[in-house]
Amino acid sequence: MASTADFRNGLVLNIDGDLWAITYFQHVKPGKGGAFVRTKLKNVLTGAVVERTYRSGEKVDDVRLERRPVNYSYADGDLYYFMDANTFDLIPIAGDLIGDQLRYLKENMECEGLVHAEQVISVELPYMVELRVTKTDPGFKGDTAQGATKPATLETGAEIQVPLFVEEGDILKIDRREDKYLSRVNS
Repeated sequence: MASTADFRNGLVLNIDGDLWAITYFQHVKPGKGGAFVRTKLKNVLTGAVVERTYRSGEKVDDVRLERRPVNYSYADGDLYYFMDANTFDLIPIAGDLIGDQLRYLKENMECEGLVHAEQVISVELPYMVELRVTKTDPGFKGDTAQGATKPATLETGAEIQVPLFVEEGDILKIDRREDKYLSRVNS
């Protein structure tokens, strides 16, 4: 058991049998009445977000999630299979649990599995991924003074905006959280 004084971003709580991660919290001390903690919680399995308020000092049921390395193997319908790097077991994860991260998932990618009760319940891709550009229009010198971008399709099918100098075949480093080009890996 933990109290509201132990709240931090990423802490996972067991609320009515569901696992919820704290994404935001704020201690509030109004001029009148008791202090309380305002939180935003994200369901670990479904991704749903709710806001909830706790009285200061209230006890909550916290859950320790272990992180374990897993490698993406293959997809079969809506199931994506990951191999546990420790036990070499294949773990099926539903595509809707992975969510928007699927746009950047490629074979043999190392990911992190979230483990609860010795079972992998969800997967997180690395924040920075390196992917090859499969399709983009050529950029023409003199198109703009600075900062112009063009769309590029990556090997996983994701489409992002890239600078004009990026060409087909280039390998790019991308921040998947913001769908943002960071740099070119090869030149």
